[in-house]
Amino acid sequence: MPAPAPCDVALMRLVSLGLAGPRPVDPLEAVTRLSCVQGQDLPGALISVALRTVGRSVVEVRDALDDGSIVRSWPMRGTLHLVRADDLGWILSLTGPKVFSGTAARRAALGIDEGTLAKAAEVSAAALADGGLTRAELLKAFDDAGLEPTSGRGYHLLYQLAVSGHVHQAHLDGKDQRWVVSQGRLPAPRRDGERVELIGAWFADFVRGHGPVTLADFTRWSGLGVVESRAGAALVTGDLLELDLDGVSAWVDPAVPDLVAEHRSEARAVRLLPGFDEFILGYKDRSAQLPPEHETTICPGGNGVFKGTVVAGGQVVGTWKKGRKAGTVDATPFGMFSDTRARAVAAVASDAPFV
Repeated sequence: MPAPAPCDVALMRLVSLGLAGPRPVDPLEAVTRLSCVQGQDLPGALISVALRTVGRSVVEVRDALDDGSIVRSWPMRGTLHLVRADDLGWILSLTGPKVFSGTAARRAALGIDEGTLAKAAEVSAAALADGGLTRAELLKAFDDAGLEPTSGRGYHLLYQLAVSGHVHQAHLDGKDQRWVVSQGRLPAPRRDGERVELIGAWFADFVRGHGPVTLADFTRWSGLGVVESRAGAALVTGDLLELDLDGVSAWVDPAVPDLVAEHRSEARAVRLLPGFDEFILGYKDRSAQLPPEHETTICPGGNGVFKGTVVAGGQVVGTWKKGRKAGTVDATPFGMFSDTRARAVAAVASDAPFV
């Protein structure tokens, strides 16, 4: 097993993620490459996908949500993600039961039992029969039905219905999304098979969209257990390139090292990424691209809110936020930016698909 330098690990990840080298042609291909795109911050998620496409257009990403080819839900880890519409069902079949059982205590604390969930499913099916509703409109329907969607109950009902595969978020309504019933709207699943086979296919997806990655990266990212993840991975690792990361096996698409060699200059270029981009959130161990001492710099206090990152040479070298003037950012380096790097940051900001 080759043992790449940390810098090369980071550059390979940028290529795998579609941020350098050949770009996906459209948002659907970009989301397919990543499998699931962190979507807690919707504007940031739109930018993350746009940055990976040939057109670099947020409008194209919004169009893909409007036409239903990409949807937003809680496919894993209890966290909102963008995902292909025809992947949501089979991914939830893998992750949903564990997420559902893990929220039993929270449901009990909110007074949500099986009868409440069944009624919420019935109410949502009726309320959404003629099309989508905003969150506020759907919560009003819950309130009218006596489901008392206050003190966190409404949010948790939506969450449970989504994890159970009843509803998901689809087309955009301004800066919000409309909720729709999943049955009859989602296309047939792109994959089927035994559970271990699906896990193996998902692991291969993760490697090709994020590699080099370890099994620990996958279990943290997917929320699946170690034993079944290892069993699934064993079905597909023969088609992947195995690397040695400090004595731990990691895998990457075999084409990626050559792509890094071909596009090394581009991979090392300055880029600005949204706070919840998969370059950060896609890994348990981010040390190849993020100095460990700056973990709390990009996520102060470990509060789960990530700042936008400035990346150069494959490394996170600072944070950024939108500037007062359109097409500008206020960047804060971990140390100091050279004049050349500062000019590069300004140039990238003026051409970035920010919203």
